[in-house]
Amino acid sequence: MRPGEKKYPHIFSPIRINDKLEAKNRIKYASTETNFNDREGFVTDVEVEYMRAQARGGAGIVTTQGAFTDPDMEGKGYVGMMGICDDKFIPGLKRIADVIRDNGSISCLQLMHCGRVGGVELDYCVGPSDVKQKLPIFQPVRPMSLEKVELTIQEHVDAARRCVEAGYDMIEISGIVGYLISNFVSAYTNKRTDRFGGDARGRSQFMVEIIQGVRKVVGPDYPIIMRLCGEELLDDRGGNTPEESLIAIKAAEEAGMDILSVTAGWQESAVSVITRDVPMGSWLHIAERMKQNLAVPVAMAYRLFLPEYAEKAIASGQLDYWESCRGMIADPALPNKIAEDRQEDIIPCMACNICLARLFRDQPLDCFARATLGHEGDPRWGYYGFEKVDKPKKVIVVGGGVGGLQAAAVAAEKGHHVTVYEKQDRLGGQLASAANGPHGDDEFMRLVDHLTSRCRKAGVTVKTGTEITPTSDISADFAILAAGGLYETPGIPGGDRVVSSLDVLDGKADVGENVVILGNLGVGIATALFLQVKGGHTITLVGKGKKLGRDVNPSYIWRYKLKLKKGGVTVYSQTKITKIDDDGVHITDPEGQEHVLAADTVIQSIVTPAGALEETLKAKCGQVEVIGDALKPRRASNAIWDAYKVAIEI
Repeated sequence: MRPGEKKYPHIFSPIRINDKLEAKNRIKYASTETNFNDREGFVTDVEVEYMRAQARGGAGIVTTQGAFTDPDMEGKGYVGMMGICDDKFIPGLKRIADVIRDNGSISCLQLMHCGRVGGVELDYCVGPSDVKQKLPIFQPVRPMSLEKVELTIQEHVDAARRCVEAGYDMIEISGIVGYLISNFVSAYTNKRTDRFGGDARGRSQFMVEIIQGVRKVVGPDYPIIMRLCGEELLDDRGGNTPEESLIAIKAAEEAGMDILSVTAGWQESAVSVITRDVPMGSWLHIAERMKQNLAVPVAMAYRLFLPEYAEKAIASGQLDYWESCRGMIADPALPNKIAEDRQEDIIPCMACNICLARLFRDQPLDCFARATLGHEGDPRWGYYGFEKVDKPKKVIVVGGGVGGLQAAAVAAEKGHHVTVYEKQDRLGGQLASAANGPHGDDEFMRLVDHLTSRCRKAGVTVKTGTEITPTSDISADFAILAAGGLYETPGIPGGDRVVSSLDVLDGKADVGENVVILGNLGVGIATALFLQVKGGHTITLVGKGKKLGRDVNPSYIWRYKLKLKKGGVTVYSQTKITKIDDDGVHITDPEGQEHVLAADTVIQSIVTPAGALEETLKAKCGQVEVIGDALKPRRASNAIWDAYKVAIEI
């Protein structure tokens, strides 16, 4: 028994699914779309290798992404979504089933008709009723006729038959977050008066007939998992109460559901569900409620990144399966690393939701913390480790932020001799400062700690408190400039009066009552939220951009705007800063009106590249690459990706 299996005995206890099937542990990789497949729905090599990595990672059950069930592609919600609406898709689907089974996991295929979130390549989507979309990224809804509803049920049944023929051990049917089954179940989107509408039980009939039809075609012993919403969080528009959701879930159990995967919220919910400001374990009360009211086992994902939460939940009877989606996007090997008690080696999910944002921009899945996502099958990217180089080089990295640490770790893992120089007395750079922020931002340190550990294990020499200057006695075959950005205010009279956002977040600056923050992007917003929670400040954000927080993930910006508004923060956009003096910050608004903003403290949040050392490094080193904010101010994820791409080429 491995040390982590002793530490987390409930997570790693086997669980019997039926007389023929037993999962080796309680970890289930939860379904997510990837946009790795072709636009017709055929499985690609990239998708197969991604799923191979998930199976090799050690989960007891591995679930595919959702497959669309209708040939008209009305149920297709993502451009790279795989299909199961025709027998021609079976060979590709079988490839995934085979790699899951060959790597020791139980294979589960998910069926998913995206309903109101569907029709991604059409000019409409379908749903039970004509209820207007709240989110403009989705297509207008075309209500389904009775004949269309019955056809859609049959399409699910036909898809289930293909699932069995493709060799999967289990099937999962998705009815969450605003997809078609949830559209029928919810009082918000189902206004029908036929047998598929009415009260909570009537609205569940569409789902019930799908389950019953699937059961007939797969047989009595084939496990059926349903993903259903325990709380819709749609109270502001007449969604189901938790009691109504439970009625629907009980109807699914009566119809033949073997396992429930329970979730919270819709994509249209005005309540945050999976962002960092939701503490880990927040939704376990929903799973516990299901356990108290159902006989079938219950699975849950949603803000359960750490095994301590899952272990306690399973031990206390709140949960039977720990589902992991974003956590295993970031690191498919999460189960094995936990089993080996190597949690510091887990690439941690930052709950940044870049993955989700990419999907809704019709782009392949990406991950803040893992640059190898989508490259698992390419040895050059080193997902399974690097071959050592024949001729190791002396590599120096200037800057110990996450970009510098990532580059150093990869270069050292390839066999190079790497030294990191960091002028501060700590590692992590701007992300370590950001971790001082409120609303769960302390989780950023999980990534800093992981990369620090990775560098240590790879043999990287780290010199903190060491600033590289033009007179520094250094030399190398290869240098990476990862010194980040400068918080300066060039060209503005009085700009020497400002303090940096980093100094504020690190507690190094005395901040007065009246605060003006220069810049309306992510760093400025983070600084405002930090001071807002701290209290005692009147805060104004001033930026030249038209849109507040244009560089902030959509999953977060709406949350931040609400917090800023609630805290009384004043925002000026499309604004020019003319000077800073004893009277305050002088600005010109978009209409040309001049204002003076009282300011005891002026904070600069806009970064300019710290690339001045590039020429120095070129004179002392054989080759130089500039990454992260030193190249171009962007987000921390860009620094990670820059670093990885540069380091694998050394």
